[in-house]
Amino acid sequence: MPDQAIVDSHVHLYDPGILPYGWMRGDPVLDRPHGLAEFDDATGSVRVERLVFVEVAVDPGHHLAEARAVQALADRDPRIAAIVAHAPVERGAAVEDDLDRLAELAALRGIRRLVQDEPDPAFCLHPDFVEGVRRVGARGLLFELCLKAGKGQLASAIELVRRCPDVRFVLDHMGKPPIAADRAEPWRRELRALAELPNVVCKISGVITEADPERWTRASLRPWIEHALDCFGFARVMFGSDWPVSTKTHLYPTWVAILDTLLAGCSAEERARFWAGTAREVYRL
Repeated sequence: MPDQAIVDSHVHLYDPGILPYGWMRGDPVLDRPHGLAEFDDATGSVRVERLVFVEVAVDPGHHLAEARAVQALADRDPRIAAIVAHAPVERGAAVEDDLDRLAELAALRGIRRLVQDEPDPAFCLHPDFVEGVRRVGARGLLFELCLKAGKGQLASAIELVRRCPDVRFVLDHMGKPPIAADRAEPWRRELRALAELPNVVCKISGVITEADPERWTRASLRPWIEHALDCFGFARVMFGSDWPVSTKTHLYPTWVAILDTLLAGCSAEERARFWAGTAREVYRL
């Protein structure tokens, strides 16, 4: 395990008995409360010093309530050091109303509007979406990209970043490459193109979830992770667990151990950046 405390840049906390999450309804793993107590049980001996809450795709109309509930948790437990909330940026200038309300939250650091389930691979390039993202950046907030490279969405994300040079972006889950299908291209090429843009940081997270749940091995994951590290460098990558979605395929300490082994030959400075330093900088912790 790492010889230092970790900042987990991607954690979901929720209670489907309080707010509605239709997408997980009936899922025996996810459709139950996942709060800090459950998170502590899951992390085991891994020392998590701070965590970043990322919105959980609550049903429409409830995103402000979700963010406020997490801020209330953060007021009681300083480990919740940052909030990435949902906002409907596809509304363009009209998203300002949501941003005004979210700005009341002390831990707000970023906005995420899921793209991964949109049928149009160029959804994030619609003019109103681009305008909404620019308005997020104008407030000093980052914008998180959650998309699926296998659906052609990574190419559109590259263009979005080019159109918004003043916005800082975070790529979730390495762009969700099609690991299970073992199709490295065009993900490898597109990820490198995205990394050439200086205003993007990449989360090394959600990797096992994209692999074959029955056949993945540590060795099979390694080239995908190493490519992301090579593209972005340690100054622009950070650790994320994607808990509790991750529990569908692996235990929290398993993911940490896989990455710790992979980083064994890296310098102490590089490991410090990966496990905590980049996240502290990006989310202003």
